[in-house]
Amino acid sequence: MATERLFLADDAATAALGAALARDLRAGDLVLLEGGLGAGKTALARALIRTLLDDPLLDVPSPSFALVQPYEGTGHLVLHADLYRIRDPREVDELGLFDRPEAIVLVEWPERDHDLLSRPAIRIALTVPADGHGRVAEITR
Repeated sequence: MATERLFLADDAATAALGAALARDLRAGDLVLLEGGLGAGKTALARALIRTLLDDPLLDVPSPSFALVQPYEGTGHLVLHADLYRIRDPREVDELGLFDRPEAIVLVEWPERDHDLLSRPAIRIALTVPADGHGRVAEITR
C-alpha cells in the first residue's frame, strides 16, 4: 500500500482532488472517507460523484439522515453512505452497500463498522491543520 499526502488549500482544491480521484474509480471500488466533523468528507464525496456522473451542478446532499444516497448515470452506479448515526455495526449490513457489485461505494465515517476497514479500499483521511487553514488529505491505495 502506498500513501500520498496532499495539502488542500481550499474547497476548490478539495473538488479538484475529488475529480482526479473519480477518474481512477471503477465498478466495485470502495472509498473510505475518514476525518472529524467539518474535515471535508462530504465535499470530497460531492466532487467525486459530480465527476463520475458528469454533472457539475448535481445536487449531492450529505446522506447523514438518509444513511445511503444512490446516484446513477453515465454508466456508473454510486452509493454514498454516511455511517455517523450508526450505533451498531450490524445496522450496516441492512444498508445493502455491497448488494450491487457494479456500484462504486463511498463511505463516510467507516470506523463505525470495523468490517469495512478490513475490506480492500481506497482510504482517504482528511484533517484540518491546527491553524485552521485548508485541509490535509492522506490517500492510501
